[in-house]
Amino acid sequence: MAIEGYLLGIDVGSSSVKAAVVDIRTGGRVAFAQSPAQEMPILAPQSGWAEQHPDDWWFHVVTSVRMALEQIPGREHLVRAAGISYQMHGLVAVNKKGEPVRMSIIWCDSRAVSIGDKAFHELGESFCLEHYLNSPGNFTASKLRWVKEAEPVVYEGIHKFMLPGDYIAFRMTGEISTTDSGLSEGILWDFRKAAPATELMGHYGLESSLLPEVRPVFSIQGKLHAKAASELGLPQGMPVAYRAGDQPNNAFSLNVLNPGEAAATAGTSGVIYAVSDKNIADEQSRVNTFLHVTNKATAPRNGVLLCVNGCGILNSWLRKMSGHKGSTYTYNEMNQLASTVPAGSAGLIVMPFGNGAERVLENAYPLAKLTGLDFNKHGQAHLFRAAQEGIVFALNYGLRVLREMGCESTVIRAGHANMFLSPVFQEAFVNTTGARLELFATDGATGAALGAGVGAGVYGSLGEAFAGLKMIKTLEPEEVKREQYLGIYETWRKTLDQELENKNRN
Repeated sequence: MAIEGYLLGIDVGSSSVKAAVVDIRTGGRVAFAQSPAQEMPILAPQSGWAEQHPDDWWFHVVTSVRMALEQIPGREHLVRAAGISYQMHGLVAVNKKGEPVRMSIIWCDSRAVSIGDKAFHELGESFCLEHYLNSPGNFTASKLRWVKEAEPVVYEGIHKFMLPGDYIAFRMTGEISTTDSGLSEGILWDFRKAAPATELMGHYGLESSLLPEVRPVFSIQGKLHAKAASELGLPQGMPVAYRAGDQPNNAFSLNVLNPGEAAATAGTSGVIYAVSDKNIADEQSRVNTFLHVTNKATAPRNGVLLCVNGCGILNSWLRKMSGHKGSTYTYNEMNQLASTVPAGSAGLIVMPFGNGAERVLENAYPLAKLTGLDFNKHGQAHLFRAAQEGIVFALNYGLRVLREMGCESTVIRAGHANMFLSPVFQEAFVNTTGARLELFATDGATGAALGAGVGAGVYGSLGEAFAGLKMIKTLEPEEVKREQYLGIYETWRKTLDQELENKNRN
């Protein structure tokens, strides 16, 4: 039986930071907070760039944790461990004092695409796919190489580089470290050698001394030091016992741990994440393979990740651009309006690709597009529905790659949150993909808290950690609707293919 008390989960996204307090015995969430209430800004000094300051994340970590702890007054000392989930692929570079030497280059920044492509060819495509299961692409290693090339003075001041979650763990514990799963998401892990990717670092001219110490995902990764404990309102010495990128963590929070299982998210970006026990790669790097949180040498577990950058960020943009009576719509109001329009949005087509280079499109950046607009029949409701359908269609466009790789999942699990709160999105997702959709009452912060329970030894097994996981809803494809959605999707796909052909021609 698990001990009495609580676990804390912190989810550092690019839109906001969420904090959840979970009761150890029930596994249920007893407190939750988010900061800021709306979206954090993403700075774009140039087209295709995306930056945030790491200290802004810390500010919102402190704010959200304190807000969550206010919901369990007088019991803060019973928080036994903390876990961290974070936006993947970002670069945080710090000096010897632990201070960021520049803004963080985050996941949707496209500036290092050409650097990764060049390394892919120079190191050898077969070598990269065999050792890294990916092209170096637009990931953390390539972003660090960009800093070395474009900002040599800044690069000379770097003591260590980290991922966003590593930085938050450092602010909490004073210890600079990372995980093998984290290194894999930066294309800094050699799957064949089960060690850091020294060949790629050498090719980029990156000193191995810049690498943080590697620690297990589930482990005591440090303990809360006095200053952080005071800022957060937590007991000094409390362990940080889990750390994972947001997509592996989302899969973990949904108890997606074994081959054949898959998870989906529809936040700022849209993701389908399938678990495999094989070292598999897509030769065109349209999807990417990373170490899953439960990977072991004796039982390999990889996560094959399909990402569409333009998902909830498209919905957020629409919300800001539209409104009524001098105020913006709520997301619920947008969902309700979308449901008043039949499937297909009366011929209106939305391409959601307006948030950086899209891996599923081989790093093309076609921008978002609106096609088939008729001023005489289309209104806001059509636009809201077409956007949701377009996001689903983009995910389905990439899902075929996962299937070609042998990652066939007839069931996809997701948290009942973000875009999956919309009945239109749910219906389009199920009937376009053909998979049963299982929606659960969980989220990334809750998953990080449960992970901390495993890492700190509070739970004796993964099964014990997930004993309280509750399913909210199950949706099955319907034959008539599936045929209808596949027809709409085919029109959408042909429109996209033509757009990409035109772009390549020009």
